[in-house]
Amino acid sequence: MKTTMQAVGGIMIIALLATGCGNGTPTAAKEAAPEEPVDVNRITLEPEKMHRVKIGQPSMINIADKLQVPSQVEVDEHRLVRVGANVTGRIVDVYATLGDSVEAGAELARISSPELTQAQLAYLRAFSLTTLAEKAAERAHHLLAADVIAVAEMQRRESELQVSRAELGAAADQLRLLGVDSKALNELAKKGYILPSVAIRASKPGIVIQRNVAIGQVVQPSDLLFQVADLSSVWVVGDVPEQIARNVQVGQHVEIHVPALGDISFDGLIIFVADTVDPLTRTVMVRTVVENPRRKLKPAMLAGMQIIDNPAESLVVPETAVVREANRDYVFLAQGDNRFLRVPVELGPEVVDMRPVLKGLTADQNIVVDGAFHLENERKLAELE
Repeated sequence: MKTTMQAVGGIMIIALLATGCGNGTPTAAKEAAPEEPVDVNRITLEPEKMHRVKIGQPSMINIADKLQVPSQVEVDEHRLVRVGANVTGRIVDVYATLGDSVEAGAELARISSPELTQAQLAYLRAFSLTTLAEKAAERAHHLLAADVIAVAEMQRRESELQVSRAELGAAADQLRLLGVDSKALNELAKKGYILPSVAIRASKPGIVIQRNVAIGQVVQPSDLLFQVADLSSVWVVGDVPEQIARNVQVGQHVEIHVPALGDISFDGLIIFVADTVDPLTRTVMVRTVVENPRRKLKPAMLAGMQIIDNPAESLVVPETAVVREANRDYVFLAQGDNRFLRVPVELGPEVVDMRPVLKGLTADQNIVVDGAFHLENERKLAELE
């Protein structure tokens, strides 16, 4: 009997232990089933907020790419005059200063020179000899008519007259090279008055953009004294990377933007594309001509040149369809029932409020074309909850 009771007690203990294990402790509890992860790129918009977004599809349009080229305003060298002295001498007067507007033939300075004096004396000597030779030839004609001298004597005097006239012409040309004009030559021949100085003149109208001379300075013909430029038309010179230089041609129109002038843009025409590549910068020099009637464009100004490429058909989305996060562009796909999915896309630079689609979208997909910013805010609020 005692043995039977012991056996029954053992069975009860085992049952109790089994019951305790069945109830389980926290360490032995069954693991809960994992929750399905939330997709932060999905958003369901409340019906009363649907008026904030507009759904449509990407469109195909013809757009022209714009090549951005750093450039600089320069003087049109066809309208630039470099003014120097025609003779070695000393500057006795300076009339022009930087920024002056001068006409063709205007006096910029005056120069005095011993060479100028010697040239005037040579001209006076040649003028006197020519006058004497003319009178001698005229007398010879009268004497020959009176049968006083032989024909040979008359021919000798005419030959001397021709030599004298040639020497006079050479002396006059030398004075013109030194800056003496025809009016001064006539005065010199009539009165014999030696000019103490001669004017340095501008050969074309324009603005004095450089002056390298002062009173008392000794100058030579090789010295640059003034630069006079017509700034009503200027060059804008840019450096195009060699990879895209094949798209640039003479005759193309370009847009010129100068940061210093704000939002003003200028129309330019490509007049030159270099045939060589700069080995240091790997660029090709491009020159454009830009009309500048109000002289807003000034030499040495930094500018940006936009070269418009040939138009091509491209898939585009409006700028209002794009949101940006962590340096990536996204658009929202419309999935029906007020549900939207944010997807990454690759887009090109903005062209007239449109972004060309490079990757990530097709023309038949429904997207949020307006109001993507509001939808992105709703998605961020839902992500925080």
